[in-house]
Amino acid sequence: MIVHRIIPSRVKDPLTRFKPLKTLTTSSSPEFEPSSSSSSSSSSSSSSASFSVSDSFLVEKICFSLKQGNNNVRNHLIRLNPLAVVEVLYRCRNDLTLGQRFVDQLGFHFPNFKHTSLSLSAMIHILVRSGRLSDAQSCLLRMIRRSGVSRLEIVNSLDSTFSNCGSNDSVFDLLIRTYVQARKLREAHEAFTLLRSKGFTVSIDACNALIGSLVRIGWVELAWGVYQEISRSGVGINVYTLNIMVNALCKDGKMEKVGTFLSQVQEKGVYPDIVTYNTLISAYSSKGLMEEAFELMNAMPGKGFSPGVYTYNTVINGLCKHGKYERAKEVFAEMLRSGLSPDSTTYRSLLMEACKKGDVVETEKVFSDMRSRDVVPDLVCFSSMMSLFTRSGNLDKALMYFNSVKEAGLIPDNVIYTILIQGWRKLFREDDLGRQNQMKEAEVVLRKMIERGVNPDRSTYTCMINGFVSQDNLTEAFRIHDEMLQRGFSPDDKF
Repeated sequence: MIVHRIIPSRVKDPLTRFKPLKTLTTSSSPEFEPSSSSSSSSSSSSSSASFSVSDSFLVEKICFSLKQGNNNVRNHLIRLNPLAVVEVLYRCRNDLTLGQRFVDQLGFHFPNFKHTSLSLSAMIHILVRSGRLSDAQSCLLRMIRRSGVSRLEIVNSLDSTFSNCGSNDSVFDLLIRTYVQARKLREAHEAFTLLRSKGFTVSIDACNALIGSLVRIGWVELAWGVYQEISRSGVGINVYTLNIMVNALCKDGKMEKVGTFLSQVQEKGVYPDIVTYNTLISAYSSKGLMEEAFELMNAMPGKGFSPGVYTYNTVINGLCKHGKYERAKEVFAEMLRSGLSPDSTTYRSLLMEACKKGDVVETEKVFSDMRSRDVVPDLVCFSSMMSLFTRSGNLDKALMYFNSVKEAGLIPDNVIYTILIQGWRKLFREDDLGRQNQMKEAEVVLRKMIERGVNPDRSTYTCMINGFVSQDNLTEAFRIHDEMLQRGFSPDDKF
């Protein structure tokens, strides 16, 4: 199925990446209200069972002091335990100002207070309801990073304190986002599954954060599992969800399933945007399926979209990578006619292919055109140029481009230096009578490289070793070999 044929002409305004979590307004009920006797969790009932009369009296004192604004709250906090923290916050659920005051004073006077998952959960609920998401997230991170605390304990603690804190599902959105931002994706997936098993709803924005990260690191199967659960839960997906899952199909090499997927989401009222087109064009181009890529690209105007720099770049790159340089130049010319300005990525594709072909004239023409348009070459562009000239034995030209790296405000990396070392070595190999000192010059480059904080890699050392070996200078070859081992690199199998 040709994908663009099932994409209707519908353009939606771009949405923000994530919607902000909503903050509940303070209730107008009495300032303090006893916690509900009917708890939804066994952890809550066990907490009540171990809550002593003295603890109850302490809670009453703290609540009274908070209400009166007394300065002697600290004296009561000294005797505080985690169960009392939970009870105080339950009592403050209808006056978030007092709840925040309690959380702030506890954190200020006793920053190392030994919280339990329950006391942290109660604080998180109050902070989320108060709109203090950053502080709530700090508490979540503290709970997540506690040794020996499982996802089940965290979810159960948030669940058991949920009702008595008058909370809402935004807490669980923040939990998923926090796991994702902490790069704990397996834990995020497990927490999501637990939340859904308890009947809690996770917003589509938090779900998008999770599935987007799963796809990004290649855990596509888990991402599809989350997507299917989203569909079962009745949570409405959006265009970001669509684009994430299209990207998942492309990464998984299942391009033939994209059309069916798009048909399904369109039935839900969600339509592709320009990101969808660019994702598909990029996937087709990377696989060399240029006919399909051009068909989609040509269909874009009819759907209300205009190919941009990214679109042209992916097509040009695909053509170059698959040996269609002349066609790539035609697309480049079309790009210019459309009024778009090429960037370093555009020229990088053209330069790399021209260099691969060994066409010095064409390469310098492309590089000159890039500079004439005030496009600053990146390190890949410079390394391509240097590699071309070192391969042809024109070290002077390679050095000229090496010096241009600094003039462009860039810092040479180990690839640039290694290419330069290869240039010196090649001179020696081609003229062993007049170039006996070239390997010394190559080592000067190596030492300058290290001196400037650029670490040589195995390729750099292998190049040096092979150069000395070809010169029959085994003493120097073994010296460089030992230095390579000291830096933790294993020698090339061919050495």
